[in-house]
Amino acid sequence: MEKSSAKEVRLVNLTKTFITSTRGEVHAVQNVNLTINPGEFVCLLGPSGCGKTTLLRMVAGFEMPSSGQILIDKDDVIAKTPDKRDLGMVFQNYALFPHLNVFQNIAYGLKIQKRPVAEIKQRVLDGLKTVKMDDFAERVPAQMSGGQQQRVALIRALVMHPGVLLFDEPLSNLDAKLRLYMREEIRRIQLEVGITTIYVTHDQSEAMAMSDKVVILKDGLIQQVGSPQEVYHLPRNEFVANFIGKANVLDAKLVSKTADSATIDLEGCQYTIPRTTPWNPGDTVRVVIRPEAVHMGKDEIKSEVLKTIYMGVSQDYWLSVQGKEFEVSDYNPSAKQVYRTGDTVGIGLDGKSLHILDSED
Repeated sequence: MEKSSAKEVRLVNLTKTFITSTRGEVHAVQNVNLTINPGEFVCLLGPSGCGKTTLLRMVAGFEMPSSGQILIDKDDVIAKTPDKRDLGMVFQNYALFPHLNVFQNIAYGLKIQKRPVAEIKQRVLDGLKTVKMDDFAERVPAQMSGGQQQRVALIRALVMHPGVLLFDEPLSNLDAKLRLYMREEIRRIQLEVGITTIYVTHDQSEAMAMSDKVVILKDGLIQQVGSPQEVYHLPRNEFVANFIGKANVLDAKLVSKTADSATIDLEGCQYTIPRTTPWNPGDTVRVVIRPEAVHMGKDEIKSEVLKTIYMGVSQDYWLSVQGKEFEVSDYNPSAKQVYRTGDTVGIGLDGKSLHILDSED
């Protein structure tokens, strides 16, 4: 398919408040400011009720904001209907016409635009080739799998050559294996076309695998914006640390800091972290330790094994550290000592893998 004329999306102080009979005012989205660059793939990620779908629906034009601006290439589209915003949308339930075949479903929007017949045919055939469905033009939705219908829905949006493509949890109806295939397929096509994409999901693995940038939401507020690597290794607060993957959060004492490092005392051991912190020496800080960053059998921090489970690629442990459960994933267990429930074990940490939270909230 031909390259998209990708557009910038900028949200300025965007807010949506619902009035309900039982709860009164509900602030679904609160003062969101976000810039999505042309051609960027951005995932809106968060638990149910965090505001991500409401945010997407406001961009799409299906919900009217209570206040704020939605700028697409610097044009405020708040007052424009969905069909005037230069957007394409792929829905969770595919939304294909059951009585139309694949070719007719994909061509539908182009016919509404009164495009020339030859142009419609070429765009549809190019789209089917992009998703490797050249032989499916005459089939109706009932004759296809969920993954095939999702690809048709994707191409139906892309043949319109929109400046921005929106996805509302498009893979949630597919089985696990097909979800893995489709997320790779969506990302491949997005990169090939170069279209600006906003993708709503509650699945952390989807967001990590597909995104250029992840936007993590909670209670209608943005908690952090960053690359998958940034939000995983450098979470801003404890919510982000626990929402993205698994995390242990322990208390430590900040011993000293420089412009580009910080030294902490954790359970009597000192570790130097190659990043600075807003906290001051003497402060108690919260330190994030990922389960895979812990070394079993080291003589640093002593703990007791509370529980252990063999996972194949790893032996997972739950230890007692600072009176709480501390999770460890020890990879390639067949080559290592396996500890049992009740064993006393020492663990080791690497300062480069530790992260001090910037804020408590």
